Formats: sequence, C-alpha cells, structure tokens
Amino acid sequence: MEKLYIFDLDGTLYEETDHFDYYAQQLMELVPANDRHDFWEDYLAMKAGEHTVNIGKAYDVQRDIIVTLDPLTLKAKAAHQWDGTDVPDVKSLYGEQALSFDFNSLVAIGDGWWLPFACAKHYGVTDTQASYQATKAYMVTDKFQLSEIGGLRSFLLRLKKGHPIVLMTNSDRADVNRLLSELNLSGVFNHIISLAKKPEKTRYYFEHLHHLYQCPFEQMVSIGDNFINEIAPALMLGMKAIYLSSHDTVGHHHNLTQYRSIREWFDQVDED
Repeated sequence: MEKLYIFDLDGTLYEETDHFDYYAQQLMELVPANDRHDFWEDYLAMKAGEHTVNIGKAYDVQRDIIVTLDPLTLKAKAAHQWDGTDVPDVKSLYGEQALSFDFNSLVAIGDGWWLPFACAKHYGVTDTQASYQATKAYMVTDKFQLSEIGGLRSFLLRLKKGHPIVLMTNSDRADVNRLLSELNLSGVFNHIISLAKKPEKTRYYFEHLHHLYQCPFEQMVSIGDNFINEIAPALMLGMKAIYLSSHDTVGHHHNLTQYRSIREWFDQVDED
C-alpha cells in the first residue's frame, strides 16, 4: 500500500550544527556584560547534557521553569528551577493534558536552536529575532558549509517512485530553496510546506496532508530529528515515525523506529 512520507529539513537532511553556536554568540552580545560568562558556561553545559535545560524538555519563559515531558504524550511530568531545584505540584501549573507550545511563552526545546534561546531568556534577553536573522544570514555565507549526504538524493528519488514525499519545515521558502539547492535535493519533493510553525501547527498540517493525499494516518510516516516537533504528534495520530537522533531512546512505541541519522536509515532500508 502506498505510504506518505513527511520529512523535516534542519537536522534531518543535513547534520551541521555550527550555526547553533553562532546563534548563541549573537545572543550573548545582548546579555548584560557581567552575565556573559555564566551564559556561555550554561550553554556549553546544555550542549553536553549537563544542565537542567536539555533537548526534549520545555522552557516556561514567564516562570523561568524547565518542564520535563513524557515524550510520548507531551504531558508535564516534573519541573525544575534553573539551578535544578524541584518545582512542586506540577499538575496545578500545567494540568494533565498534553502541553501546547508556542514560540514565546512555553517553548519546546526540540533541537539545538532552542538551547541558546532558553539561555538568553533566562539572562534577560527580550528580543531574539535579530540574532536569529543574523544567524540565518550567516548560513548563506561561504563561512557556513553544508555537506551533501552521499546517496540521499538517489534514496529519496527511489522512495518517490512508489510513495509521495513531502518536506515540512519551519524555515521560510527562500531558505528552503537555497538549502535544497546546496544539498542537491532541488525538485525531489512532491510537496513543500514552509513556515510550518512546528510544533504549534504540526497536527494541523498532518491532518491537512491526510485529507489532501487521502492517506490513512497509519500509512503516513513522519521523519525528523525533533521529537516534540515531528515525532510525538505523529504517534498521537496513529502515524508511524522515524526519529533521527543519537540521544538515548525515548521509550518503546510500536509505531516508532529510531536511527542515529538519515544515512543509517536508508542504509538499513537498502540492505533490506
């Protein structure tokens, strides 16, 4: 039976991470001078997985609280202050339903973009947009080099012969076109959704694609490196999901498969 494959872009179809450090450096310039050393130490600890803030959690900007999530339901399990102190009575703060994320007040820390963001907010930075745009501008210079993943284009084209493939990303269309060109993936996807506002609108777009392609949810597959953005919402709808991450496994689910990278996935598929 025909499946519908929905791919993320950043961290999925390319694996460079230098731009996260550049973004952190841009944000650090906005932090009060006396706090910049602490900002950078916190950021390095986050990257090393040695801080309360890490990928897979959420950051409550207004309360300056880090929320630990059940990865398969996105419900709040625990919460901590910046220094790791427990926050009691989490249910009174966040209820017992799956959390709803935005880009301002309750932020999903799903990938490397959000570590410097949370750090900057903690240290009093109110506007991160200029730093984000400066980082995007850096990513189109010769200083930032993307490496094409060998064999990816041919794999996607083989996949496309039997199944529609969709790209769904938070990047804007100009960035998408440039990145796909650099990665030798122009013209590969049947359908591109840019400015998708994941995770806030992930479910909306999955349902949209479900109706557009008349494809049952159980035949739809979401592929990405951000569990909160791409994986958990898919599993909640009964879709299959391929999680690309070298992090520890997030737990067993009959519709979930994890690989360290997209290359490991398509190498495994080709062997099968």
